[in-house]
Amino acid sequence: MKVAGIEITSPEKVLYPESGISKIEVVKYYEKVADLMLRFIKKRPLAVIRCHENIENGFFKKHPTTEKSSVSVFLDGDEEYFYVKNKKELIFQAQMGTIEFHSWGSTYPKIDTPNMMVFDLDPGEDISLERLREGVQDLKNILTDLRLQSFLKTSGGKGYHVVVPFKKSRDWESFEDFSKKIAQLLETQFPKKYTTNIRKNQRHGKIFIDYLRNTRGATCVAPFSLRARSNAPISVPLSWRDLKSYAPADINIKNISDKFFKNEPWEEFYFSTQVLK
Repeated sequence: MKVAGIEITSPEKVLYPESGISKIEVVKYYEKVADLMLRFIKKRPLAVIRCHENIENGFFKKHPTTEKSSVSVFLDGDEEYFYVKNKKELIFQAQMGTIEFHSWGSTYPKIDTPNMMVFDLDPGEDISLERLREGVQDLKNILTDLRLQSFLKTSGGKGYHVVVPFKKSRDWESFEDFSKKIAQLLETQFPKKYTTNIRKNQRHGKIFIDYLRNTRGATCVAPFSLRARSNAPISVPLSWRDLKSYAPADINIKNISDKFFKNEPWEEFYFSTQVLK
């Protein structure tokens, strides 16, 4: 069986034991979302979670090995990294057992010029969904006050991601520093609601504003990527009006609506003129 010119081996292998989702279902999903997904990840260095047998034995992979001829490879110092530039390379990743795609905040060859800032709102165990959504809105308000347009997506896990695109920035150090200041500003305004402390024992009753993905080499799960978790949830781009309609892990490979393929809530993301001076 071939998909996008790639021979798919063991298509009926069950990758999600609990829900019975097979490898060919995963491959077909990525075929369906390829154009939308590539619009975002094309030329972004990737790290992937690959599951040769099923999601219970996946591993994190950020360097190309035997598949070098089927991905786009570049050298950064002494290290090799990879990205995908077309549907065939994306489907090849799925054929190799890749479930999750995580991307850098920059694109090749300008890997030292970040263009995507990410804030991950990670709720403590005792945080309600309503509180989490309030946190997302509070962060959006701060960004709006700074005249920065931001975009929303589900994580496919516990939280939401707020993403800020830039046409131009300076370097990773200033990029991280700016994101840290935004997170600290939210923490200062609402000290009982938010924290930037990475220690989990300091997060009781608070939402962790994770800005640490805004460093060189750090990654964030890509829009439309599946997650290697029960029921195959998806990290889906949302419009801001959809914040109250979808919880972080609501949308999965079985129930994703065609509306997410026909309407692009991140259309303006790709034409952003925002500059981080």
